[in-house]
Amino acid sequence: MDRRHVLKTIIAASGALVALPSWASSWTVSGIAGHQTSFAATGQELLASVVDTIIPAGNSIGALSVGVDKFLQKLFDNCYAQDVRDNIKQQLQRLEDLAQLHYRKPFVACDQLQRQELLLTFSGSEKKAEKDFFELVKSETIRGFNTSREVMVTYHGYKVVPGHYHGCVDVKI
Repeated sequence: MDRRHVLKTIIAASGALVALPSWASSWTVSGIAGHQTSFAATGQELLASVVDTIIPAGNSIGALSVGVDKFLQKLFDNCYAQDVRDNIKQQLQRLEDLAQLHYRKPFVACDQLQRQELLLTFSGSEKKAEKDFFELVKSETIRGFNTSREVMVTYHGYKVVPGHYHGCVDVKI
């Protein structure tokens, strides 16, 4: 073992630990965990409203309370092609336009039944883009909700390590 190399490494690590608090003073939890999304603020609100329409809170938890809207933003940004993301944004804007046309208010301000009616027009649409949008958002919302930590642990009884390990047990022969 080279003592000089070890001492240099220890001194460098100590210097880094001394400098770290001043370097990291502007960090926040939301800043670290935040995701730079390609969705505009209105698109984020619309997506959250769509998610809330598909799985509303009711008497228990809903899709918004477990963060499915943030999951979808990150999923669409990182896992889907640009043309799919563009279609999602176009259909969200189309949804907003339909809400203004039929109810004279934004989609976000519509009640649950009005939002459901608007989304159901997309599910039965003749246009492939609208139908694809609805199917994708619906299936990913359900997947995001069912695989969230709260739902898995609270409702499905998921355990990271099932069962228990009993090391020293007497065995009767």
